[in-house]
Formats: sequence, structure tokens, C-alpha cells
Amino acid sequence: MNRGLLSVEEALERLLAGARAVGEIESVPTMAATGRVLAQAQTSALNVPPLDNTAMDGYAVRAADCASGAARLRVAQRIPAGAVGKPLAPGTAARIFTGAPIPSGADAVVMQEQTEAAGDDVIVKHAPKAGEWIRRAGEDIRAGSAILAAGVRLRAQEIGLAASVGIAALPVFRRVRVALFSTGNELVMPGEPLPAGAIYNSNRFTLTGLLQMLGCEVADLGIVPDALESTRAALREAAGISDLIVTSGGVSVGEEDHVKPAVDAEGRLDLWRIAIKPGRPLAYGAVRRAGGGEAGFLGLPGNPVSSFVTFLLFVRPYVLRLQGAAESPPRGYAVRADFDWPRPDPRREFLRARFNRDGGLDLFPNQSSGVLTSTVWGDGLVDNPAQRPIKRGDTVRFLPFAELLR
Repeated sequence: MNRGLLSVEEALERLLAGARAVGEIESVPTMAATGRVLAQAQTSALNVPPLDNTAMDGYAVRAADCASGAARLRVAQRIPAGAVGKPLAPGTAARIFTGAPIPSGADAVVMQEQTEAAGDDVIVKHAPKAGEWIRRAGEDIRAGSAILAAGVRLRAQEIGLAASVGIAALPVFRRVRVALFSTGNELVMPGEPLPAGAIYNSNRFTLTGLLQMLGCEVADLGIVPDALESTRAALREAAGISDLIVTSGGVSVGEEDHVKPAVDAEGRLDLWRIAIKPGRPLAYGAVRRAGGGEAGFLGLPGNPVSSFVTFLLFVRPYVLRLQGAAESPPRGYAVRADFDWPRPDPRREFLRARFNRDGGLDLFPNQSSGVLTSTVWGDGLVDNPAQRPIKRGDTVRFLPFAELLR
């Protein structure tokens, strides 16, 4: 470990210690709750399925009537899904379709492929066991059982589960409000002419997209000039409308880096140097609101890959904590490296890589912090400890973007 540098774990622990979940809860229609964080646990008021039902198209029968393996039974009724049949008399069968309730008296279903229609009768060419092809009431969910825990970030699966037990609206925490701006006189927007020495502002788009994927309400305050008063004014505006302020660029200590003194003047700031590559500088603090209270502040480095990686490692878990989400650290996977990395950095590295057809990992050839194409090309990040060389065939820890973006 480099002296004076925080580890990823130390930085994350400090960061999350200062995060406080928003307290406001609102009820939203279940159909509109995808991506929101559930504020209160949910239980089911009913059994799922509510009645014994058939898992197959076929015939509901009494197993004892079909013990011969060649029984001929009168088809006494037809039961489509959504209908409830009459009690099944001995020596008869009910034509039944997937999802339909099992009539009382029946204790098995014979799939239609094991039968032969014979006028008003059916020949059952199978000796079923009791319970065959029957889905029992409550075998998925029992009435009164917990189905969703508080703090879960609702995916399509959770939304469907809530709907399956008749929940029409869900209590969720309100969306986290994030104000975002970039600093730098060199930045211009796509569609504008690109003067000599200027670059297009990719971070504004990347960070907005990442925040939106997390379900935040994003206030885009645009590009702020490299000037102390302009930066202070932007911070005051941002604090008045947000729970969290996120910036990119200007967090170093050069003459044109005004974020640190601006936040110091408008609130409080720690500038952390973290033992990672890419993305060593990270600014953390808060900005006072005119009416009282404060908005959190996170300042990311300006290089696009550094900004992207530090967002995934630090901003994402911080935002999830603000949202009231349960702890959800990204899962790492042991994967074979199909590359050599003979000159590791003294800092912990996050290398852009992707799966190949053989199930191993290939490394993007240029690991510079300015090469944004590596984040599009890659499937995730190799989490490589400081000073650890990698040889082809070694096992490495891989963090898929699917884990870091969920």
C-alpha cells in the first residue's frame, strides 16, 4: 500500500458512514414501481396458486379408476382455465386444460398424449399416481408468508411477484435527487464546433446515464467554467435542489482546479487519494443549503474511465445507501486470464476485460484512463491487487458490469 493512500475498502467505509437514507415514503402503482426501493416488507394475503390446478392439458381422473393402464372412462365435463368444475364421479374423467382447478374427487391428471379419444369416452393408456401433474394450492406462496423484504430494489421479477398476490400499489422511498455538473473550459457539447484544444463532454452523458439507471432524479447543471465564483454559484444552486451533488473534473490541487476551494467555502470537503488505478482522487463532503441542512458532495476525476470506474466503486453504493437499499456488494467471479500483465502498478488496478469464446478473459490493449472505448468493448473489470503480475492461465477476480450496474 502506498503511504497516504486509502484502500478501496477504507474509502468505501468512510463514504458509507456518512450516507443517510432519504426518509420519505410514497405509494406508487405496482406497474410503475420497477427500479424503486421498497420501503416496507410485503406479505401475501392469499395462497398461490389459490386452488389445486393442473400443470398439463389432459384429463382429471381418479387414479384408482386407471390402475389397469388401459381404462375407458366417460368424459363427464370440460374444465377450461378460469372455470370451476363439478365434483368428479367415480368412473368418469374431466377434460381439463393447463391452469384449470382440479375438480373435487379427482386426484391425478393424465396428459393428453397418454390418452385416446373414443366418442364420449377417453381411453387412458397410463396408470397415474395420485398427485400426478397437479400443482397444489399454496405450493408457491402461502397466505401470510413474506414475499418481499424492505430495501429490495424492485426488478421486473419482484413486480410480477407482487402482482401475483394482488398487490396493486407498493410503498417505496422517494427517488434520490442528484445535481450534476462538469468543470472545465476545455469542454464543449456534442453538436457544437470543436475548437483547438477542446474536447466533447462525455462524462456529462456517462454520469447522467449511470444515475438514471440507478433510478435517480437528475438535475443537469451543465458545464461550469474554471473559475472559483462560478463553481461556488453552481454548488449553491445544486445544494438547493438535491440530496447529492456529483461533479467530474477539477478535484486535484492545480491552479485551474477550483472544486476543492469552492466546496470548502460552501461547506466541507475531504480530498481522498485512493490506492486504485484508474481514479486516484475522490472528493467527498457536503454543501450547505441556504434554508438549512446540507447536500452530500462527491467529486470524481475528469478522465472518462477514471470517472466511470470511481462511480461504479463509490458513487453507486453511496446512492444505494441514500435510496434505502439493502447492502448489495457486487459479486466477483474467479475467471481464467488469457493474457499476460507483467508490469503491475503499485496501486490496486481495475483492468477492462471481456470474455472470449473459450470462457477466459481477454484484456483491452490500451488501459489508459482516457480510453472510453475500453468500457464499451469490455464485459467488466479485472480486480487486480497491487503489484500482482498476471500470467496467462492465472485465475483472476472479475467484476462483470452486470454486477456493477445493477
